[in-house]
Amino acid sequence: MDARSIIAQVRDRIPLDGHAAEWFARGLASGEVTDAQAGAFAMAVLLNGLGEAGRVALASAMRDSGKLLEWQLPGPVIDKHSTGGIGDCTSLLLAPALAACGAYVPMISGRGLGHTGGTLDKLEAIPGYRADVPVEELYALVADIGCAIVGATADIAPADRRLYAIRDVTSTVESIDLITASILSKKLAAGLEALVLDVKVGTGAFMKSGAEAEALAKSLVRTANDAGCRTMALITDMNQPLAASAGNALEVMEALATLTGDEINQRLWDVTIALGAEALVLADLAESARDGADQLGEALRSGRAAEHFGRMIAALGGPVDFVERYPDRLPAAPVMYGVHAQQAGFIGAIDGLAIGHAVVHLGGGRLKGGDAVNPSVGLSEIMPLGEPVEKGEVIARVHAATEDAAERACAAVVKAMKISAQPPEIPPLIPNRVT
Repeated sequence: MDARSIIAQVRDRIPLDGHAAEWFARGLASGEVTDAQAGAFAMAVLLNGLGEAGRVALASAMRDSGKLLEWQLPGPVIDKHSTGGIGDCTSLLLAPALAACGAYVPMISGRGLGHTGGTLDKLEAIPGYRADVPVEELYALVADIGCAIVGATADIAPADRRLYAIRDVTSTVESIDLITASILSKKLAAGLEALVLDVKVGTGAFMKSGAEAEALAKSLVRTANDAGCRTMALITDMNQPLAASAGNALEVMEALATLTGDEINQRLWDVTIALGAEALVLADLAESARDGADQLGEALRSGRAAEHFGRMIAALGGPVDFVERYPDRLPAAPVMYGVHAQQAGFIGAIDGLAIGHAVVHLGGGRLKGGDAVNPSVGLSEIMPLGEPVEKGEVIARVHAATEDAAERACAAVVKAMKISAQPPEIPPLIPNRVT
């Protein structure tokens, strides 16, 4: 068996069996499969698909390409995963809130992918934060604090670490089969008892339509449950950024404002509570979603979630006073421009993909593998859908490294945010639930 024959098999729509998937995953982890071959495999999967059996085979093979975590804790081990969106910083709220409710949350996260932001990139905007820790330290952190948001170590699903980076630079991010295998290889390797999924739909998501999002959600839920991990999914709206900011330090700032109660973003709060409530039910820590929502709301409002977050940041190398002084501890871009409405009316539509690309081109994401990310750049004060505006009013603010970059981003945001004469119909925040 070799990489060329497996690529040809997928290219020719021959079902991927377990042996071929195992060989290819081992080759990804060992380096025997080259970058070119990994890219060709990813493109073949994107174009032709794997089918349900092939999807399970690839997810299982990538899970088994490294170490499987085993936990001995007095409470359930649970997690959440998002398929990627704009301004989505729910993980920063949800992990500590779940920990405050008695769960243990080893949240193994990723960096930015395509036009979407990554949780690790956000956290690495915090000075000193270490996202890469050995497994033994992860065990200790989760046991002590209740949560840790880290990257997959070289020991956990190494095949996915390799394929994940290649997908980002080969335009193969959108494949349902590759998304399913990537997400679940890490989550199943983490030894979870329960998993809740946030599947995004809309202009800023990989899945643009409700049908696409539902197909991905069903793929993820079915595969994970078949692998023995209790899983459900919420489909959530990404026809506008979830928070009012897009960019690493800026999203951390907004998440902390909500976490501490300084200034609550209602959409961010509502999605966090909904996901967390479902996770607590799956983990038998809540009798119903309403009970789970009440527990999470109390954990956030009381400051217990913020206390867990602060301990996690300090334990992973960040400032010990981060929660108390987060506005002073995050990097700020040297140039800030307002984006002005070209006419009066209402924010009628937001092209989330264009917003994401604007942040990437500012330096807040990666155009190719290995690119450095500037944590300070991005967008803030993005007006939501339906907001009335006057001509010349600021509808977003650009944070940039240079004036030229700021001007280009302003032009991109003007095109991305359509102003209409009549208020638009606002899509539901959580249009569907998949079990």
